Amino acid sequence: MEPNEVNTDIKSAGNYNPLTAEEAWVIEKKGTERPFTGALLDNKAKGVYLCKKCNLPLYRSEDKFESHCGWPSFDNEIEGAVKRIPDPDGRRTEIVCAHCGAHLGHVFLGEGFTSKNTRHCVNSISMKFIPLER
Repeated sequence: MEPNEVNTDIKSAGNYNPLTAEEAWVIEKKGTERPFTGALLDNKAKGVYLCKKCNLPLYRSEDKFESHCGWPSFDNEIEGAVKRIPDPDGRRTEIVCAHCGAHLGHVFLGEGFTSKNTRHCVNSISMKFIPLER
């Protein structure tokens, strides 16, 4: 599935989706939702995960896998959708939406969960899911 197959309305600065206080804390203040509480953790449906703030397609369902870490995990992003930046803690790499800068979570390499050896550990609250229409 390609990002252009999903009907999205990508928002621009000043026109972003409204966020709840909890969403804003994670997405704008770089917080983290409690593990094993996110609405998208156990989602197995086919579709696309979008940025909650701007609607940019971020991940495809076929790249989601079970890592048992407490947050949705993906081993690949949609090309150009996710930006990696050094985390202030000096140990991790933060991932943000390449369009609006929304905090998504962190990326980890070399853990061996999949053949791609990459785990995007993403807060459910940072995304919304659009099911693949049949």
